[in-house]
Amino acid sequence: MLRNLFSNRPELKSPREIGLMREAGKLVAMALKICKSMAVPGVATSEIDKAVDEFFRSHGALSLFKGYPGKVPFPAVTCISINEQVVHGLPGSKTVREGDLLKIDTACKLNGWCADAAISLPIGQVSPEKKRLVEVGEKVLEIAILEMGRRTWWSEVASRMQQVAESAGFSVVTQYVGHGIGRSMHENPQVPNYSDREVKKHDFRLEEGLVLAVEPMINMGRPETEVLRDHWTVVTRDGLPSVHVEHTLAITPEGVKVLTAEE
Repeated sequence: MLRNLFSNRPELKSPREIGLMREAGKLVAMALKICKSMAVPGVATSEIDKAVDEFFRSHGALSLFKGYPGKVPFPAVTCISINEQVVHGLPGSKTVREGDLLKIDTACKLNGWCADAAISLPIGQVSPEKKRLVEVGEKVLEIAILEMGRRTWWSEVASRMQQVAESAGFSVVTQYVGHGIGRSMHENPQVPNYSDREVKKHDFRLEEGLVLAVEPMINMGRPETEVLRDHWTVVTRDGLPSVHVEHTLAITPEGVKVLTAEE
C-alpha cells in the first residue's frame, strides 16, 4: 500500500494559511471538549455525534466526515470507536459503558481550511492495562510533536513513535496512517506512524510550512486489523483494545504548532 506513498510533494502552507487552519483547529478542539463532557456511562454515541454536528453548524463550519465517499457514504460528523474498534466507528444507538475505551475523531473546514483531531477516553474505572494503553498512545503523539521540531526526515520521527509504543509492549497499526492536510482533509503526503525500509525509501523532508495530521493508532495486542460489514468500522483482528489520538501539526519558524490544541 506504500508504493505511491510519497509520490507527490507536499503543498507547503504560508503563515497566513496556517493561521486560518488554526481557526478551524480551535473549533475541532472545542468540539472534542464537548465530547469529553458527554463521555459518561449510558450516553449513546449518536447523542455525542449530534452535539458535534450542531456545534459545527452553529459556527458555520463544514463537517469533513459526513458524506465522505465509500461503499456507503460516511453517515456522521464523528468517528466513534469503542474498545477493539480502532478507527472509523459509526455513531448510533450503542451506549458507552463503564470500563470502555472511547475514541472520538472529528474534522471540519472553516473558511476553506481544514483541521482534524482525535482523542481516546477511558470511561469511568478502566483496567490498569487499558489506562496504560491510553497513556502510551498520548505519549507517542507527544513524541511526534517533539521530534518533528528537531528531525530532518519524517522516518526519523516515525521510528521514535514506533519505538515508544513497542517498548511498552504494544503494537503500531500499519494499515492506516496520517496525512497531509490543508484545503482538503487528505493531502500529500501520507504519514506512517512506523518506519521500515519502504517508508525510508520514500521519505519526506520536514520543512517550514508543512502541515500534517499525525494520528498514531496503538493496539494492546497485534497490529493487524479488519473492517466490519458496515464497510467502515476498523477493528483489531485479535479483539484486544486499541487507542487513537491525533493532532493537526504545523512546522513554523517558531517551531511545531499544535493547530488543534484547546488553547
